[in-house]
Amino acid sequence: MSTRRSRIASIAIATLALFATPLPAQTIQPPPADFPSVTIDHALESQLRTIVANSGGRIGIYAADIDGTRQATINAEQAFPMASTMKIAVAAAYLQGVDEGRLRLDTSYPLRIGTGRTGTDGRVITREGMSLTAQSLIELMITKSDNQATDAVLAAVGGPGAVTRWLQLAGISGQRVDRDIATLLRDDLEKNDPVLGLDKRDSSTPAAMVGLLGKLHRGEVLTPRSRAVLLGAMSRCLTGKTRIPALLPAGTLVAHKTGTLWSQTSDVGIIRLPDGRNVALAVFVTGPGSHSGRAQTIAQVARTVYDGFIVGAYQPTYSARR
Repeated sequence: MSTRRSRIASIAIATLALFATPLPAQTIQPPPADFPSVTIDHALESQLRTIVANSGGRIGIYAADIDGTRQATINAEQAFPMASTMKIAVAAAYLQGVDEGRLRLDTSYPLRIGTGRTGTDGRVITREGMSLTAQSLIELMITKSDNQATDAVLAAVGGPGAVTRWLQLAGISGQRVDRDIATLLRDDLEKNDPVLGLDKRDSSTPAAMVGLLGKLHRGEVLTPRSRAVLLGAMSRCLTGKTRIPALLPAGTLVAHKTGTLWSQTSDVGIIRLPDGRNVALAVFVTGPGSHSGRAQTIAQVARTVYDGFIVGAYQPTYSARR
């Protein structure tokens, strides 16, 4: 296992180096941490609004040039269910503990398996499964969106409240974690439509999510090694092949994390452009239709953003690969 962990760490560090390689200072200056509204791409926003209008439901989009100040947004300050995109914050909170010497990546924790029973506190009661190292759990929760691994890391870091406190300390407003995954999935069985009424638990605005991605990328939170663990895992994400990556040119480097609930499909991440710049993108799609249809919307948004940040207009003429 130690050899495997070393190999994963090496790959992660190499991936981080690709994402973090700066452009010459005279070409593009790095932006302030909060993505100020310096350059709003109105033409790109118009294209995005066309996609949203043709998709129905409620959609939130935030795209920002991490290495510049250009951005395009739709409903950027509205809260959306995070679903499994919250796993980025959970992993980051644990890695902060590693950076501070309170936690270790080689410590083992048991998987948390939901029993289907509810405790007096309203949460789903879980039982312990097999134990894995924190590094393996983070790899599973990000690359495969493993829920039992996520709840193991969430318990180790101190629960949902500890993650929300970490977000606040990191300067991220508009994002909160309230439930473990076992409880969130149980509650999702009620099939509450987020278009008709929003449960603000475990929610994020697109702006808050892109703010978190930007801080991770720029090294404003976490050490380089911990950032490498998280961004490296995101670059190996195995879920959501029909979402952000689907319509991007072959070989495009993407570090992302998906989220899926009954009537909500999302994907958030960082896209590397051919000229070396990086675009942080959050897309939350809620409402009627199928997951495949919502995934196609996300894919169209991602390609539109990709082309818009390079040359301008993009006219969708093909469908996302399924």
